[in-house]
Amino acid sequence: MPDADLTSRIKKMMVESLMLKISPENIGDDTPLFTPEGLALDSIDALQLIVSIEKNFGVPTPSAEVARAAFVSVNTIAAYITAKKAR
Repeated sequence: MPDADLTSRIKKMMVESLMLKISPENIGDDTPLFTPEGLALDSIDALQLIVSIEKNFGVPTPSAEVARAAFVSVNTIAAYITAKKAR
């Protein structure tokens, strides 16, 4: 389970960098990012997310396959960052 501080930082970064019209507190840890039932982000948002994660957390995303697996929800992003930082 990712720590609450990290998930909070990710949500805040997402709202700011993607200019979401939702407060960070209203994003669930397991809310799908790219489905209509979730935040309905698009491919441009995905690119911005990749750049923001590298800038804010120092974690690069080397490929689209890695991004697809890591950017499912806030929890999966947090797990990805935690795993990369542990190396």
